[in-house]
Amino acid sequence: MEYTREIYWNIGQSLGVLLPMYLLAAAAVVFLCYQFAQRVKTYRQGQPLNRFDRWPTRLGHMIRGILLQTKVMRERLPGTAHALFFWGFLLLFIGTLLIFIQADFTDLFFDYRFLTGSFYLFFSLILDLAGLIAIVMLLGLLFRRALIRPAGLESKTEDWLIHALLLVVLITGFVIEGARMAVTEMGTSLALWSPVGLVFAKGLTGLEESTLRALHSYIWWLHLLLAIVFIALIPLTKLRHLFTTGVNYFLVDLGPKGLLPLIDLENEDAESFGAAQVQQLTWKDIYDADACTSCKRCQDRCPAWATDKPLSPMKLVQQIGAMAFHDQQANLPETLERDVLWACTTCLACQESCPASIEHVRKIVEVRRNLVLMEGEFPGHEVMTAMEHTEVNGNPLGLTFADRGNWAQDLPVIMAGDAPADILYFVGCYAAFDQRNQAVAKAFVTLCAAAGIRVAILGKQEKCCGEPMRKMGNEYLYQTLAQENIEQIKASGAAQIVTSCPHCYNTLNKDYRTFGLDLPVTHYTDYLAQLLEQGQLSLRAESFACTYHDSCYLGRHNGIYQSPRTLLHAAGARIIEMAKHEAESFCCGAGGGRILAEENLGTRISEKRVAMAADTRTPTLISSCPFCLSMFEDGIKGVGLEQQLQAQDLAELLLTRLTQATPQTADFVPK
Repeated sequence: MEYTREIYWNIGQSLGVLLPMYLLAAAAVVFLCYQFAQRVKTYRQGQPLNRFDRWPTRLGHMIRGILLQTKVMRERLPGTAHALFFWGFLLLFIGTLLIFIQADFTDLFFDYRFLTGSFYLFFSLILDLAGLIAIVMLLGLLFRRALIRPAGLESKTEDWLIHALLLVVLITGFVIEGARMAVTEMGTSLALWSPVGLVFAKGLTGLEESTLRALHSYIWWLHLLLAIVFIALIPLTKLRHLFTTGVNYFLVDLGPKGLLPLIDLENEDAESFGAAQVQQLTWKDIYDADACTSCKRCQDRCPAWATDKPLSPMKLVQQIGAMAFHDQQANLPETLERDVLWACTTCLACQESCPASIEHVRKIVEVRRNLVLMEGEFPGHEVMTAMEHTEVNGNPLGLTFADRGNWAQDLPVIMAGDAPADILYFVGCYAAFDQRNQAVAKAFVTLCAAAGIRVAILGKQEKCCGEPMRKMGNEYLYQTLAQENIEQIKASGAAQIVTSCPHCYNTLNKDYRTFGLDLPVTHYTDYLAQLLEQGQLSLRAESFACTYHDSCYLGRHNGIYQSPRTLLHAAGARIIEMAKHEAESFCCGAGGGRILAEENLGTRISEKRVAMAADTRTPTLISSCPFCLSMFEDGIKGVGLEQQLQAQDLAELLLTRLTQATPQTADFVPK
């Protein structure tokens, strides 16, 4: 026998069947396109943003994101279930498309059928298994939503209707197959290649053929109508993410990661800066709301939300979408709420975990910019004071700029421009002025000296890099500081910059490029790891246990995870990782300019992170960021763990493992 089947068995291909079928399908597709066209008009309210460059790269992102479901599967159990459901549903769609091509094109016009023989057998088996997997995964996701009810996962009437519709579409498909098989394939080897359909067929074998045919016809039309309803509902419900999320993979920010757009403060035509209304955000910011699937992964990863602050990245994105579509004149700070906006640490945990490539942080910073630049509003008086200190003395701590290089007295450092140097060490405010972090700067310089590296500093010519100010929304102060620092760096004749602060590193290596800084910039962990690899830095390994904290601005923002661990292992460390580490690391609470602000809402983020470190039962919490070190020392005191846990910077630890006691070169110029 020929392995195939009659496509429109029991339905026929008369004009009375095909015409209404394709009219309904065409109407649904036209409705879908019209509704999306209306939504595009709303997206266009936003400001211009070019996300259509580098097409090959973007297409690659989109194809991988859709077909491989890589971002979705980062959330192991529900992500895998969703991916399997998607793949099953995709195979069913492809199968339906092949049936359409044969029945209504190749067979109709050329008398050619390709769904025959061995190809048809595997075609039938794959579609049956795909349908079964889709049903099982959908039931699993429904079980999770209805019975497990993960905290923060909101279930609306729309969600239940979508689940029900998808289940009925899938199940009616198998009922149709079962009724057909009960009449045409029972007892044949062909039936074995449709195992799920065979189960349904066996359940229907007690019915008369006339009853089976009537059932088949009724369910076939019901299945068709449900499919039409499904298509029509896509642009009206969260099902729109079937299109918008995939397209968002194409629209992804190609980097540098986390880079904020530069405001032209000299633009005399600009009536305001930042975003007070949704139209002042970009069109992509509005589009993101349509790509959101309400999966709450961003909310689950947010350190502010995890410590009982009102910021939910998911809800913020949805609120922006609601304003764009229903209340364009609403005020963003009032609608989103100021406590929400100021709570963000810009750690990128939300964006890195989002399976839809939504960009949360820039939206928040744009509204902050409006509050600061147009309203003169800050989250507290302490932040305003820090801004004023920075304007006057070049640092937020309020200490005189003339003392910025005092920490380096009696150390083998060169004042930039006085003599040749291998690197320019951009010290940063905390390492320059905070006594605890000065020890880190001294340790780094000593390590470099032991490796024979000549280190130069700008001394009193260096100012705050401006990163905390920029993330708080004070773009004017940031640009002023950036231009002054770049002028001094260029005048120094430096060939390479090294920083010990991830925030300085991120700013000099990304943001300062906009103003023409083209020198290589390296974080000290990468730099010391290079010296170690080249044999210039020699460390003594002494076994000890510790845990390591991945700074948000070193890790998620810049992908530096291995170098600190390489250095720790060289020093003899046995690293016990915290539950949240590397890309999943939990913020210390200082990013986004929060280092300048009091933390008055909820519990302290640093205390939650310190508790995670204490759970490893190691005596030492190692970090490589001055903000993190300061926050952890406060957090340890806050939870009363002084006798159990010590915070230490990586450079301090490495200093205790040095095998070279004196510099290998003799031509340093002491300050």
